[in-house]
Amino acid sequence: MKNKLILFWVIMVITLLSIVVVMKKPASLGLDLVGGSRLMLEAQTSDSVPKITSEIMDSLQYAIENRVNAMGVGETIVQRVGTKRLLVEIPNITDTAKAKEFIGQTAQLEFKRPVIDKAGNRDWESTGLTGKDLRKALVSSTPTTGEWVVALEFNNEGAKKFSNLTKELVGKEMAIFFNGVLQSAPRVNEQISGGSAQISGGEGGFEYTQAKEMVDLLNAGALPVGAEIIQEETVGPTLGADSVNKSKIAGFIGIAAVMVFMILYYRVMGLISCFALIIYALINFAIFKLVPVTLTLTGIAGFILSIGMAIDANILIFERTKEELKMGRTLFTAINSGFDRAFTSIFDSNVSTIMTCLILYYFGASMVKGFALTLIIGVCLSMFSAITVTKNFMHLVFGSSELKYPELFGLRREDIQDAYVATETKREKAKFGVLD
Repeated sequence: MKNKLILFWVIMVITLLSIVVVMKKPASLGLDLVGGSRLMLEAQTSDSVPKITSEIMDSLQYAIENRVNAMGVGETIVQRVGTKRLLVEIPNITDTAKAKEFIGQTAQLEFKRPVIDKAGNRDWESTGLTGKDLRKALVSSTPTTGEWVVALEFNNEGAKKFSNLTKELVGKEMAIFFNGVLQSAPRVNEQISGGSAQISGGEGGFEYTQAKEMVDLLNAGALPVGAEIIQEETVGPTLGADSVNKSKIAGFIGIAAVMVFMILYYRVMGLISCFALIIYALINFAIFKLVPVTLTLTGIAGFILSIGMAIDANILIFERTKEELKMGRTLFTAINSGFDRAFTSIFDSNVSTIMTCLILYYFGASMVKGFALTLIIGVCLSMFSAITVTKNFMHLVFGSSELKYPELFGLRREDIQDAYVATETKREKAKFGVLD
């Protein structure tokens, strides 16, 4: 009993934490619920890239996804359309100009050395050290003036190039260009090892927003080819506020109807399953907010379906338990046997569902992935709810007591048969025919 009480309080703590997360942390909603921007991009050929291949489109899609995610919005959709187009949907961003400016920008970082041209003027030539040699970029500030700068950290190959370059340019200037614009040209006083550098904004330094934008673009990487925005539009919520409210009401009515059925048919066990279902829904929704999972219409469908599967597991357990009670078992043995006998069926059905969802997640479109992800989380959690939460509550409520009121379990007294009684064993095992 002590272990059961400890488990009960662990469940209560998890439930309270879930309530805090659900109330405090905002949900991430998809384009069909909150609206946003939709852009159509078309990859452009050039002298260096005369043909748009599937590999180039994969690289372009990856770079665009990184850039959109750096904007700090909810889950976005970046998917291929045809052979050289990308559809970009950004929830909660209705300013298409902002999205266009950020997505369409290049991110070309170059380090150059000074040269004297034929006319005797100073010019800059490439050193071969570029943004491709970066590991990451960070917004930083100078300790003396507090000016915002962009700190660079090179990969292993880039660190070697930078070290050799600074050794070569001791006493000379080294220019840093970003998108073809000179950012700074510091004088190199000594060889710099360690693979770190920084970009200052000249006199006065960068504004924080400038430095942050540069860092985001550098971390997202340069676009492999040019991408022209050929179509743009602001999208309103597909469902609309009225439809969302109606969906909430329908969901509550559906769940309430399921609870009423469970209580009427399974009586006390049904009431316990209702409490377990509420805990399941709270924990599940809290996980959605913590991950975070962007809730779209298909994602909500997956969540509701997982609730139905959680109830289905309870029904299997309760039917097995009622069969044991009809055979004259004690409550303790009937509950344990009911859970043990139903576990195999529950486990097999949930594993097959999870495998199907994994296939949908890895090979399906973005909308299908949302449905698969929410269903996977829900199915895994429903097993915990049915096997752990419901079982713990039933043990605490009934313990090892005798079945005095079969009506509380949806049974009639004449349904209860006589069972073999082993008086030499513990009371809770006596009607299970178990000898110590």
